[in-house]
Amino acid sequence: MNATALLLSRIQFGFTISFHIIFPAFTIGLAAWLTVLEAMHMRTGRAVYQALFEFWLQIFGVAFGMGVVSGVVMGFQFGTNWSVLSKMSGPIQGPLLSYETFTAFMLEASFFGVLVFGRKRVPPSFYLFSTAMVSLGTTLSAFWIMTNNSWMQVPVGYVLQNGYFVPDNWTKIIFNSVVWSRFPHMLLAAYLTGAFCVAATGAWYVLRGDNYAESRVMLRMGLFLAALLIPVQLVFGHLVGDYVHDYQPAKFAAIEGRWHDEQPASEVLIGLPDPATESNRYEIKLPILGSIIASSSLTSKEVGLTDFAPQDRPPVLIPFVTFRIMVGCGLIMLAIAWFGSYLSIKRRLRRNRAMLWAIFLSFPLPFIAILTGWYVAEVGRQPWVVYGLLRTADAVTPFLTAPAALTSLVLFGAVYLFIFSFGTFYIYRLLRTGPTRLAVEAPHGASPNRPMSLADPELIQSVYRSAGE
Repeated sequence: MNATALLLSRIQFGFTISFHIIFPAFTIGLAAWLTVLEAMHMRTGRAVYQALFEFWLQIFGVAFGMGVVSGVVMGFQFGTNWSVLSKMSGPIQGPLLSYETFTAFMLEASFFGVLVFGRKRVPPSFYLFSTAMVSLGTTLSAFWIMTNNSWMQVPVGYVLQNGYFVPDNWTKIIFNSVVWSRFPHMLLAAYLTGAFCVAATGAWYVLRGDNYAESRVMLRMGLFLAALLIPVQLVFGHLVGDYVHDYQPAKFAAIEGRWHDEQPASEVLIGLPDPATESNRYEIKLPILGSIIASSSLTSKEVGLTDFAPQDRPPVLIPFVTFRIMVGCGLIMLAIAWFGSYLSIKRRLRRNRAMLWAIFLSFPLPFIAILTGWYVAEVGRQPWVVYGLLRTADAVTPFLTAPAALTSLVLFGAVYLFIFSFGTFYIYRLLRTGPTRLAVEAPHGASPNRPMSLADPELIQSVYRSAGE
């Protein structure tokens, strides 16, 4: 196997998954937000909820389309660059990805059309049901993807027959305990992404001095949801750490920056791992805390990387650094959500411009946390693509040449750059225009793709009347 082709294939997969995951993470949370908005509008009759729903529906549509396109393109490389993986794990991964198509995509595609075209054509209760089905579809999509990835992290429920991983117990595969810690962790991350994007947009409008009613709702709902979810996310993050500790000890040692066995183990807060000397430079660590985190014990022995052969160790620097970036983003988001919620309850948030700027500038944090979390999971399991069974170097397409791998990498990069540039610019234009101004500028009945009520002047007046409620 050409080492350069292997490296280029790994770079390509890392690039495409990093790009693609941004959009599902955003749309999963946004779909749930849309369901809440529609339910609140039906329950209260306040026009501000309808205006926000129709505004964020347009952003959801663009982001959803970008996610679908980038996901379809990303799937091609399993055949072009990783055919051995596809061949050996196809009996398991093929059905799991098919389940995503038959459940998630069917729901999303069927009911998204109702959201776009059906506001005045179906009863309000069915419209709310359609919104919930789109949200359920995005959730199911995440579930099947996480089930698939979790099987690669901790393979269960299979037998090896003639060089193929053949399922012999689907219950073990789908109801693997690893899935039921990783899936909620990913789902909560998506909800937090939506919450911070909504809150940041509300802070932006307050700083600009427009969209008063909508910004008030976005700030309060986004911050309150984040304040509630982040502590729960920390719990599931610890549960994910428990599975890594139990099933992937080399990855856990790399994350901790622990080179040698320790009893009790210290926790390295910061440092610079040096594989050449098998030590950390400039490290700052706390005694005993490593054992508490890893095993909930004051005296447990924790293994180090030197317990594993060099060829079986992951590259230490990436999981070590990205894990700390992920945790740091989470703690910053927790502080912003809690303090922002406190100021909102005290009705002092809109006058605190420093806090509004902090909320506005926080919108990249959940995306950074998700990306770095994935780097911890995927880089940390190296050198395995199916953990303990199939090495990454053995999963690549035989006889793949470096020029061919470079060509596909350039083509993928060009396609993704095109999608990202135009899609992101259009989303920015929608956000900059804002829900109220968009309603004013839209000619009544101008586009069948835009909900008609968004251009209704009575709706705009109702939004502002509801601002003080």
